[in-house]
Amino acid sequence: MQETKTELLEEEVRLKEELANFTVILGAGKKNMTSYATTFPDFGDKSGENASEVASFNNNVSLKSLLEAELKDVEGALKRIANGTYGICKYCHKPIEEQRIKARPTSSSCVVCKKSFSK
Repeated sequence: MQETKTELLEEEVRLKEELANFTVILGAGKKNMTSYATTFPDFGDKSGENASEVASFNNNVSLKSLLEAELKDVEGALKRIANGTYGICKYCHKPIEEQRIKARPTSSSCVVCKKSFSK
């Protein structure tokens, strides 16, 4: 468990550092999760530079969404470790399979429940 917690803490730091490269923190959002806003890059005033800024901004908006979702999952897993519910399915309350936890340490549901809710 301690090894998993250490990995999750390292991943949390990595995700926050990556987000810091092109976002600003807005503050606490839903469920006290940190909310980020994508900053608009400034490459210059020439038309080619302006087009690059728009393309870069669009890419960063998508990347921000992905990183925020990953960060939410990591922070959720850390909360479950802290409150003693890590490794327990949030739906059926049975232990999550060890292989699933190893493959995806942020899992909050077992394979059976995940499949039933994915349909």
